[in-house]
Amino acid sequence: MSDAANKSDKTPPTKSTVILLFTIAADTTWRMFVPIIGGTIGGVWADNAFGPKPAWTVAGVALGVVAATLLVRQQMRKKV
Repeated sequence: MSDAANKSDKTPPTKSTVILLFTIAADTTWRMFVPIIGGTIGGVWADNAFGPKPAWTVAGVALGVVAATLLVRQQMRKKV
């Protein structure tokens, strides 16, 4: 193999690639974090306001997970 082929295999990622990957990771993180934490906080509030202690929290977390899954799925479809 030539030296040019060996050098091209070991080049570090460019700054724009790193920024792009960081942006995608940050975008995915908020799409997962906000719905799950929001559902948890809403469920705890509803438990304190309305009744049966863990029921609303469990429902809030479940809805948050479903919403996060749909948001990340939507993001991945746009990227691909």
